[in-house]
Amino acid sequence: MITGLSSRTVSSACALCVAGMLALAPTAASAGQRIMEPAPPRPRAAVPQPALLYSSGVQVRPHRGAPALPDVSALSWLVADADTGEVLAAHDAHSKLPPASTLKTLFALTVLPGLPSTMRHTVTPEDLAGIGPGSSLVGIEEGHTYTVADLWRGVFLASGNDAVHVLASLGGGWEATAAKMQTKAHALGALDTHVVSPDGYDAPGQVSSAFDLAIFGRNGLRNPDFARYCSTAVAQFPGDGSSYGIANTNRLLTGANGVEPYPGVIGVKNGYTSNAGNTLVTAARRNGRTLIVTVMNPQAGGGYTVYQEARSLLDWGFGAAGLVDPVGSLDGLRATPRQAPAATPVAAATAVEPDDDSAWPGTLGVAAGTGLAGLGLGTVGLTLRARRKRAHGEEG
Repeated sequence: MITGLSSRTVSSACALCVAGMLALAPTAASAGQRIMEPAPPRPRAAVPQPALLYSSGVQVRPHRGAPALPDVSALSWLVADADTGEVLAAHDAHSKLPPASTLKTLFALTVLPGLPSTMRHTVTPEDLAGIGPGSSLVGIEEGHTYTVADLWRGVFLASGNDAVHVLASLGGGWEATAAKMQTKAHALGALDTHVVSPDGYDAPGQVSSAFDLAIFGRNGLRNPDFARYCSTAVAQFPGDGSSYGIANTNRLLTGANGVEPYPGVIGVKNGYTSNAGNTLVTAARRNGRTLIVTVMNPQAGGGYTVYQEARSLLDWGFGAAGLVDPVGSLDGLRATPRQAPAATPVAAATAVEPDDDSAWPGTLGVAAGTGLAGLGLGTVGLTLRARRKRAHGEEG
């Protein structure tokens, strides 16, 4: 079936077919038949909109006056409305690529609801077994007791694979967690994803797509805890004798390393491995509208190009409001489509979370353009201990 034709093209083609058939049919007079009124045409069933156009290249349906798409070097990307699920534009959005730490969004969707944030756990050696070499670590210590909220901050801010391993242990074990994540992905209509390592660490056969990662980010923002963790810029993490500062590795949120924070940014999760390159799923809210953008493995520039390209796609998406028709839907591949609630409204980047999780009043908005320095917690002031290893350039 050809999915790339517009309804106007289909209608025109049908009209030509009908005209051709009438031209070839014998007339009533030549056939010696009584002239009869032609039967009214049978109504055609509506052709369902495809979940996403699977053809290669860029998919966009602009109206006159729509802004031009930016030049994006990523192997795959997508821009969607987080409230409606409409995909506004995409490039090879179903390409199956290694996701790196952006897969932690699916991990959180799967495990977070079953573990109370105030639950305390003393880490055992078995909890930390099997962490891949070169993994990013938040600094989990054997024998130390952490709350589940501590561990989630380690996952979302420091992208700590050690925190993922402990939470997966609490959630039933490594292999069981991977299986649950796979089931969750399929239930959400994320059919491009194959889970092998729940932390996103490179593993043979582990893939996701820009389409699926947007689904995970969008659904995560509906969970207030997920939204709170993924939008937190800096926090304190328990250590031996005293806590130390950790910062979110999403530069659009913190404004670190020369990357300007994006106005109204929400999070969600970035990633990097030597195999996946840089990956990012992020969201921003402006004028009551929330967009979600996925960028996978930019081919130009350096390590921060992923943020520049995500920024340009967010700018385009906000500028194209009402000037493009959707090319698909993030709900389109669900087995049983249902009306989805709007994404949880979340403002801009958040400040340090309180130590007492129960005291959290909700997501705190910070003025646009406020990064680590604006929070009084510049990179010099943060004690980002040398526990987050980059021995092999791995984060996921």
